[in-house]
Amino acid sequence: MTGRHSNEIDEQEPVTEPLVVRDRRKIDPETGQVRTQPEAAEAPAAEAPAAHAGPSLGESIVDEAVAAPSEVEKELAERTADLQRLQAEFANYRKRVDRDREAVVSAAKASVVNELLPLLDDFERAEQHGDLTGAFKAVADKLVASLQRIGLEPFGTEGEPFDPSVHEAVQHNTSPEVSGPTVTTVLRRGYRFGDRTLRAALVGVTDHEPGEAPVEGELPVEQLSDENAQQ
Repeated sequence: MTGRHSNEIDEQEPVTEPLVVRDRRKIDPETGQVRTQPEAAEAPAAEAPAAHAGPSLGESIVDEAVAAPSEVEKELAERTADLQRLQAEFANYRKRVDRDREAVVSAAKASVVNELLPLLDDFERAEQHGDLTGAFKAVADKLVASLQRIGLEPFGTEGEPFDPSVHEAVQHNTSPEVSGPTVTTVLRRGYRFGDRTLRAALVGVTDHEPGEAPVEGELPVEQLSDENAQQ
């Protein structure tokens, strides 16, 4: 049995493993050249993170990437607000100065014109008497035109409604021919400069006088006179 077993072992093929030789030398012994190292295999791409569905319960929604404003930014915002406030105040101040300047100029013009009103009254009286002629009339017309061009406006004419704010009544009459208080006589013309009344007009006013209605059963006076004449 021993001999038979040994023969079977001899007849079996020997089991061999493949021999793998890894030459890690940087210099090739045959060529003497430096070997190139094989490139490392690219790492697998990282999987894309799943889409963020939103903050969970208790999670802050403040973006931590946005940094809180620094002290310099806060100071810059304060200085910008101060500058804007100063600009608005300066604009209001400039408007107020311009308005006050216009008021001062208008008051100065009105004061000068007011001193010339007696002269205009003399021109008007001279014209009514027929004495305003020749060179004297030419000078008066130029003066009146210049004053009206800078804002002087006369008022107070016969037939216009009586206005106690610009008319000063010195005479009073009644008449059925007018429907209300009416200027019927102008004793002195009034003047205004812009929206300022320099002098009120002296006028005579006539109020409406209603006719007397006849008493029931009586004839009007005119009809009675006609009947008496016929008799």
